[in-house]
Amino acid sequence: MQRLFRGRGDDAAAITPLYSAIVTRAREPHWYLDGRVPDTIDGRFDMIAAIMAAVLIRLEDDPAARAPSTHLAEVFMDDMVGQLREIGVGDVVVGKHAGRMMSALGGRLTAYRTSTDPVELKPALVRNIYRGVDPGEAALDHVAAALTRFRSELAQTPSAAILAGTLPPA
Repeated sequence: MQRLFRGRGDDAAAITPLYSAIVTRAREPHWYLDGRVPDTIDGRFDMIAAIMAAVLIRLEDDPAARAPSTHLAEVFMDDMVGQLREIGVGDVVVGKHAGRMMSALGGRLTAYRTSTDPVELKPALVRNIYRGVDPGEAALDHVAAALTRFRSELAQTPSAAILAGTLPPA
């Protein structure tokens, strides 16, 4: 009976360590220094979405991770709405912005799911992280290699560990 009546708060609390680990990986300085990801609101969103997509892709084939993956997406959206409000986006348009953010995450899931090596990943990175601006070969190589390595190590990490917030280095 408790499962039927527990609120989303319990689910969010259970997945918070994983979401915190995703944000921590996305805020690592190497993305912004070596990878030349813009250290802006958009750039930080793009890195969180890239790490989030890698985690969701890893978990999508595990039936036991389906519900937690949904809760992870909800925590992501709650955080993004909170960030929008913090920077002054009003109630009237916050839903529209949030919808675009979820759509952007969905687009990244599709793009990154089909890009399994650094060479295949580069066009998706230019489009999604650099927003069409060429960051230079060294920066692009850095981000493509780091994300590919992260995904490879994530594939070797048990789902239970991931869900508990244990992520490999990015």
